[in-house]
Amino acid sequence: MIEKLAENLTNLKKEFASEYDGSSQIHEFLPLSNSDLFPIDNGELKLLHDFVEKNPIYYNSFEKILGGIPCIVYEGDINKYWLNSIQHASSNAPFSPTWMMSGYILSLLAKENGYSQIIDIGSGDGRIAYCGKILGMESYSIELDDLLVELQQSLSRNVNFNPHCFNAIKFDYSSLNLKNPLFFIGGLAQMGGIELASGVLKKFESDTMLNHSGWVFAGTLSKKYSMDPKNMAGWGSFIENNNLRFVQNISLPTAWSFKELEETQYVFSKFSK
Repeated sequence: MIEKLAENLTNLKKEFASEYDGSSQIHEFLPLSNSDLFPIDNGELKLLHDFVEKNPIYYNSFEKILGGIPCIVYEGDINKYWLNSIQHASSNAPFSPTWMMSGYILSLLAKENGYSQIIDIGSGDGRIAYCGKILGMESYSIELDDLLVELQQSLSRNVNFNPHCFNAIKFDYSSLNLKNPLFFIGGLAQMGGIELASGVLKKFESDTMLNHSGWVFAGTLSKKYSMDPKNMAGWGSFIENNNLRFVQNISLPTAWSFKELEETQYVFSKFSK
């Protein structure tokens, strides 16, 4: 079902992209209620809308029918947060969000694969951690930028996804008592993701918890970025060199893939025992 949800979302995104004539910097949609295309819990769907409606990066919304499905389109601007996120010397990737529905589908996949904890590294506004929390998982959001963490804190008052303002490479993960975590690494491999993932992995060099952990990397098939000789949307060599095993990838819309032919590739992996 999860792969079908991703396919349906991608198909509607293509329709939306072909019709959208607005001028907003970022734009995405959420269905108004569950349907054959999106057979998801209405209570959880409402919480997705709540997050976007309360999020200051969005300034406008309107109803639109896509694929016969009533949806709400949300328009926004991330310039203030993008500019603040690149000022840090240790920043590996500037803020650019995945779509809210994409974050929900990623969290569904994490839950289906048996993970009980989500650690969102370079979490931006914390939407993946938020989605994990509303699905009943224990979530932690690690973000370097103070302005983004202030935003997260304002969004976590009713759904606490544990925002932390910290450099993920220096964070003390032992304080979280991790047992069965799935780590999401923000940033494409070609735009600082490799450095971020390498730094976080070094924190666990002698930790047996790694044997029970999963790792998800945001990748791209766009020809504007250099390809990895092992492929996997830019992460193949990293996965092979760090004793990880490829599990699956799922293609989902993000803010930075709106005008691309290919969606963002989320590569799921786990440690080889």
